[in-house]
Amino acid sequence: MNSFTTVLRQQQISALPRAFAQRIPVRSAIVVRPSVAARHYTTVRKEHTTTSRTINFLLGTGIIVGGLVGISYGFDSRASIHKYVFVPLMHWTMDPETAHRTTIKLMKTGISPWDSQEDDPSLEVSLWGKTFSNPVGMAAGFDKHAEVIDGLFDLGFGYVEVGSVTPEPQPGNPQPRMFRLPEDKCVINRYGFNSEGHKVVESRLRQRIKRFLYKHAREDQEQTLEKLKNGQSSTESLVDHLSTNRSLRDDRVLAVNLGKNKASTPESVDDYVIGVERLGPYADVLVVNVSSPNTPGLRSLQRKGMLEELLRQVISARNSLQSSYKPPLLVKIAPDLSDEELEDVSEAALATKVDGIIISNTTISRPSSLNNKEVAKEVGGLSGPVVKPLALRALRQVYKHTEGKIPLVGCGGISTGEDALEYAKAGASMVQLYSSMAYEGPGIVRAVKDGIVKGLNGRKWMDIVGEDAKANK
Repeated sequence: MNSFTTVLRQQQISALPRAFAQRIPVRSAIVVRPSVAARHYTTVRKEHTTTSRTINFLLGTGIIVGGLVGISYGFDSRASIHKYVFVPLMHWTMDPETAHRTTIKLMKTGISPWDSQEDDPSLEVSLWGKTFSNPVGMAAGFDKHAEVIDGLFDLGFGYVEVGSVTPEPQPGNPQPRMFRLPEDKCVINRYGFNSEGHKVVESRLRQRIKRFLYKHAREDQEQTLEKLKNGQSSTESLVDHLSTNRSLRDDRVLAVNLGKNKASTPESVDDYVIGVERLGPYADVLVVNVSSPNTPGLRSLQRKGMLEELLRQVISARNSLQSSYKPPLLVKIAPDLSDEELEDVSEAALATKVDGIIISNTTISRPSSLNNKEVAKEVGGLSGPVVKPLALRALRQVYKHTEGKIPLVGCGGISTGEDALEYAKAGASMVQLYSSMAYEGPGIVRAVKDGIVKGLNGRKWMDIVGEDAKANK
């Protein structure tokens, strides 16, 4: 009985799963379906993850590429954003002097655009035994303390003039001392030769040369470093030995504009002589500024006798420089001189054999064509388009009196290639601008150069210098 009972129970127990499965087929299906659903969910999840990764990759790549394109666009001087966004924003939020200082600070940190195009061969200029890639220069007054020389060259200028620099530091005139006339695209300034002085500027120029020598010396690098460390040769003479311009660019020229301290007597020329001796070794070109309207008595040095004596002394100082290269010496005059005074300047220049004349500085006149009559009442030198007729008149007179024997530099109201060509035909071997960049942005440099090339129509810049005067003979 016991064994029989045991067998029966085992059969009943083994039959239970079959009976259970037959009686509740729905529950049996429920047990199987979660496994299928899980496999389906895993497949969908894998597909979703792959899709998400693809989308994220494309999105990330797009952001990076877009960012790089945006940065490249922003750092291109031709980008419209500079003229139509950044310039109006600075004018709206800052007074002129603050905007000026902010621009210098940004350029010192490298946050500034550059001209990425090569200059057309037709723009090439040959002056003072040097060849530079284009005739468009930055006038003195923007980089007063020689802080952003390389940034300005990167904008595409063929010539950069720093200063004016005075022997001793001086703060200049009280603020406010710079004013915009936006309706006229003009500026009035009465800075008054604010300068950090010769020592600071000399140190800055010297350090720039040292950085260049450490990075780009063309002679044996170890030998160069040894010379610098042992003081066997000054940095400026080493640059001369390396057969490069003192601008440190083979096709560009660096000029230093020399000013006079306000405390100096009006008739003294000592400040200019000191400037030649101290800063001459660092410049491709030296400029004597006797035409600023903001230093009392300075413009009196443009009188024939005084100007001739000044030029003789500074030329003598230049010739006494120990370096093998003697920088050309230019004098900068005002646009307000009478025909008789312009003839006197021309005769003094010819008599002393000065290397060039910059025509012109700012004007103390207030042309009736100015729209902003209220701001025009401010004391100071006026620059912008209204100066162009005055500067061109003076340029034509001086070119006529000197018979084209002395290189002339045109400056005043230049904002287009057509303006530059007009100066060239009147006798300017090169041109300078400043105020137009405050309104048009950094792209003005490339725009002027492109305008010149278009206007030349296959000719060369140097071929049209003085064309008007030659045609009138």
